[in-house]
Amino acid sequence: MPIPSEKLQAIQQAADRERLLSTARRLIDVPSPTCDAGGVADTLAEILTTEGFDVERPEGGWAKAPAVAARFDTGQPGRTLQYNGHLDTVHLPFAASAVEGDRLTGSGASDMKAGVAAAVEALRILRETGVLSGGGILLTAHDLHEAPWGDCAQLNQLIDDGFVGDGVMIPEYTHDRLPIIGRGNARIQMSISRPGAPVHEVFRPRDETNVLQVGAILAQRILEWNEQLEQTSHPLAGSESAFLGMLQCGEIYNQYPQTCELQGTLRWLPGHAWEDVRRDYEELTADVATQTGAKIDARFMLIRDAFELDAESDLAVLFQAAYSSTTGKELPIGAKPFADDGSCFWHKKGIPAITHGPQAGGAHTTSEWVSIDDLVRVAVVYAATAVGFCGCP
Repeated sequence: MPIPSEKLQAIQQAADRERLLSTARRLIDVPSPTCDAGGVADTLAEILTTEGFDVERPEGGWAKAPAVAARFDTGQPGRTLQYNGHLDTVHLPFAASAVEGDRLTGSGASDMKAGVAAAVEALRILRETGVLSGGGILLTAHDLHEAPWGDCAQLNQLIDDGFVGDGVMIPEYTHDRLPIIGRGNARIQMSISRPGAPVHEVFRPRDETNVLQVGAILAQRILEWNEQLEQTSHPLAGSESAFLGMLQCGEIYNQYPQTCELQGTLRWLPGHAWEDVRRDYEELTADVATQTGAKIDARFMLIRDAFELDAESDLAVLFQAAYSSTTGKELPIGAKPFADDGSCFWHKKGIPAITHGPQAGGAHTTSEWVSIDDLVRVAVVYAATAVGFCGCP
């Protein structure tokens, strides 16, 4: 169902590029590495409170940086659309905001402070235009997103505490597809150790574990497991996998090392429970420990579970209608390239979630950028989606 042209026109006219840009720059200019996003959360809360929005600061189990929750309610029956984003950034040297033509740069510009600013602009537009016939908006922003420093615990607690809508929009930087599936992701770390101290290799103790040899056996088993996992695949999301990206052992070429560490990732498709993935991983490492007599400390850090979205759900259909009305084209369906907060809403509450944000690049680097014009488009699409979604009973 296309959005009425007069409502779309009102939304487009109300979108304020300079106001959006100012908000994004204020957020970017507050350093907020994961686990320390309290300052930028305070800034966002101040912006929203000053503009007269109803703002709450739920801790979500993380008192160091309480989350931000802002509401706009029409007072009429209808559904709540949630705009959700994270305010923390990866642990890299801080870069202040700057504008270069259509590009806004700085730490968190693409991932995802500018996206949060676009959601704030959509909230403003909806209040100023009165185009919502019912329902309302819940905007949430939080810390503890980026792994390995964060574990999504704050958002999970917010969801458990009832800070949820009937559908969720997440302004991460996927802009060229409607993601309907995504693989789950976990970080794995395996530490092999022996009791003795590092020594020159000519003095190596013959009765102690050769940690490098055990590491090689473990790496081979992970690679063999990956071959099995790759037999399970999806035409959009790709295959399940077990990946090793690091194997560290010793300090110098002729030292008999004391420890060996392997790190990598596990990825799986919807329908494969993450608990089963963890069990298989733990059984594999335990088997190698038994086979070699080595001490292996195997750690499994769940980043996000796998994700699905029904492309025919109300939210997906109404989002596509809003996108088409705004841009003149429909987004192709595709896979989510990375794990994000949509998985939390889907798995914990069965709430449909769409990841859609601005054209951007440089995420997880010191050269992040985002298109300012596309931020405005995202704000318009988010507001237009709400018109169709919130007014429905």
